[in-house]
Amino acid sequence: MTGWATAWAIARRDLSARFRGLRLLLVCLFLGVGALSAIGTLTGAIEQELSSRGRTILGGDIEVAVWQRAASAQERAAFAEFGPVSGGLRMQAMARAGELAAPVELKAVEPNWPLVGRLALKDGRLLGAPAPGTAWLAEGAAERLGVRVDDIFLIGTATLKVGGIIADEPDRLGEGFTLGPVVIVDAAFPAQAGLTAPGAMYRSKYRIALPAARDPQGAADSLKAAFPSAGFEIRTRDKAAPGAERFVGRMGDFLVLVGLAALVIAGIGIGGGVSSYLEARRTSVATFKVLGATSGDIARIYLLQIATAALVGSGAGLVAGVLVTPLLGAALGSLLPVAPGLVIDPGALARAALYGLLVALVFAAPPLLAARHFPAMALMRARVSPLARRWRDAVLPVGIGMAGIAALALATARQPMLALWFLAGALGLLVLLGALGLGIRRLAAHLPRPERPLLRLALANLHRPGAQTGALVTALGFGLSAFVMLAAIQTSLDGNIAARVPQRAPDYFVLDVPRERVGEFRQAVAQVAPAARVRTVPSLRGAILAYGPAGRMTRVADLKQIPDEAWPLRGERGLTYSDEVPEGNVVTKGAWWPRGYAGEPLVSIDEKLAEALDLKIGDELTIGLLGVERTARIASLRRIDWDSMGFNYVLVFSPNAIADAPHNMAATIDLPRGQPRGELLRALVRAFPASSVIEVGGILTQARDLLRQVSLAILSAASVAVLAGIAVLLGAIAAARASRLYDNVILRVLGASRRQLLALQLAEYALLGLLLAGVALALGSALAWLVVVKLFAFDWLPAWGQVLGVLAFGLTLVVGFALAGSLPLLRAKPAQALREL
Repeated sequence: MTGWATAWAIARRDLSARFRGLRLLLVCLFLGVGALSAIGTLTGAIEQELSSRGRTILGGDIEVAVWQRAASAQERAAFAEFGPVSGGLRMQAMARAGELAAPVELKAVEPNWPLVGRLALKDGRLLGAPAPGTAWLAEGAAERLGVRVDDIFLIGTATLKVGGIIADEPDRLGEGFTLGPVVIVDAAFPAQAGLTAPGAMYRSKYRIALPAARDPQGAADSLKAAFPSAGFEIRTRDKAAPGAERFVGRMGDFLVLVGLAALVIAGIGIGGGVSSYLEARRTSVATFKVLGATSGDIARIYLLQIATAALVGSGAGLVAGVLVTPLLGAALGSLLPVAPGLVIDPGALARAALYGLLVALVFAAPPLLAARHFPAMALMRARVSPLARRWRDAVLPVGIGMAGIAALALATARQPMLALWFLAGALGLLVLLGALGLGIRRLAAHLPRPERPLLRLALANLHRPGAQTGALVTALGFGLSAFVMLAAIQTSLDGNIAARVPQRAPDYFVLDVPRERVGEFRQAVAQVAPAARVRTVPSLRGAILAYGPAGRMTRVADLKQIPDEAWPLRGERGLTYSDEVPEGNVVTKGAWWPRGYAGEPLVSIDEKLAEALDLKIGDELTIGLLGVERTARIASLRRIDWDSMGFNYVLVFSPNAIADAPHNMAATIDLPRGQPRGELLRALVRAFPASSVIEVGGILTQARDLLRQVSLAILSAASVAVLAGIAVLLGAIAAARASRLYDNVILRVLGASRRQLLALQLAEYALLGLLLAGVALALGSALAWLVVVKLFAFDWLPAWGQVLGVLAFGLTLVVGFALAGSLPLLRAKPAQALREL
């Protein structure tokens, strides 16, 4: 038995510098490892950036927010016990400059803002809070109002001077989604402008800077325990941008699944590529054995060659993954909360490389171990007497590889069970396709023989000794499934964009319309647009504090984790009351209270929330409203049309439950087609300066753009799996071509024409493709459904016509590849080919 050094010397001499014969293995590992390394680097870079900038993003170590009131003296004193406090409020407002008006996010801050970082202006100044009567404007606000530095504009009933244009706002990411560009003013301005009257919709925020040794979560828990009914929303620097983190986490889960899918599909290509490589080296293996090489020598020589190619392919994938990360960040654009830049994450790269090498072990071990056991004479006549596979020897290395993949998924995945279920599903698909390949071979063997010679030969090629049917079925099944998956995802996302962002919606939303001036508001609209439709509803804010059967209610503060389906439990939500079922809602259980109801307080809730929290008719719900707890009995469940872009509230109370709390009204305005909008906007801003008028068209455009970006990101990621599928298809066709050289030469000798041989290839692949089309449609659709519905919580809305069209394109592509791959066989000279067999 030769040693490793001698085996390496032989392997190196036989290994082409261009890796001839192992290029499929290189390409497959390059795609799979490159995808995983790029994904891991990107998500790791974003998470690291969010974590390292947590204090700056939040504006402190802790943020306490509460709606429609300022913190009491007692609460403010409790905040100050932990460290310096900077307070202020956020609200929607209308800014005016001459005839121009624009909705803005008004951000009022105290003199010590920001506690962390500095505000940067376009002129290079680094500052903090503006002086009284001065405002810092976002560039978008200045453009909409047509103002420059030192110009005067109005918000509410007070004037402001433009003190500077914002270049970088340190805590912008922590503020979340807004309906307009920001205008920063001093803390006293909103009251001076008449914007904080009782019932006004604003949010007070208090940032706290802790001593270095203090635990933010412990301080947050202390505040929750001290003020359980205050309606506080408390965030720490570790969760400075929870919405961004949830999006990055969910996208990261999807991208990891895409990377694993690419690796699994690539694994099929690796197995096929190694089999083809060893088949091409059949004579060399036989010669080594004739010269006295043992089975161990053969295994070492070709293991070193395959391992070298695997390391080169994985290394190239790692480099490509790192280099492509900034390009991914630029392509995803505004979807990402931070720009990742060029980052090297050793952990992510090590995981990607280990996944790739383990997958290579699982798929390359069976053909490698099979080759070492055959005697030399059997290898010499393998063309005419195909060798039987011995799978028993591969059980140990394949088992070790699969155990390693499972352990790696459990140890490193964000959602280990999701990764394990995916890998188990992939294994199940491999077994299913393998069984399908075996079934097709047996079915083809028992079918009646067609009368036409070409069809008879095509059918025989599916079950003859040495037929590549099993490998082709697996490769074609995964490849065509990837095409179907991509088409189903794309059309479903397009359907969601069309369905979730309605083409027709109210022209304006108006916030903070005083209750006592609703009639005047309707009259102001009618004077400008007599045919306009105006709808008003009471508008309040409150937080769900407890829910469940009376006497056994669950406190939200005691929940360790809030599931995504129970999102209304996170912080304060919009509340309203009504004598009638809201427009666009349908009562599905229980009954609505009668007009003028004066009994015990009642509430109607969204049926999906009831399902998530296991709430029944007769259970109770406690909310915190302006710091006061109020409890109501659940009278009915409703189905809400969330796509209507109208007023949709998870909680609707009977009027006697919350109508006595200070509040204003919200309104929607539908204008007749062709009605000019500018005149109405100016009239409302003049008559109701403390109200916020929001034009819906811009919001719809923004929503469509955001969904299109998400769609593009998902499709771009999923296309990696499709590329891997195409590579595997090409490899499988190339392997089948090599095995058919002998058959084609014999047929040529017997008088078959090139046209007949091409027709034979066409018939064989067409038969396989038609048999697999239904399987690919089912598998690809199931995978797309998991991505669209379970991972991203979109509706399942595929356009089946387009999906079937893409499947037909995939079948055409397969046949085209097969025919193109057959051309070298047609050029082979029988005499030369027979001498080389």
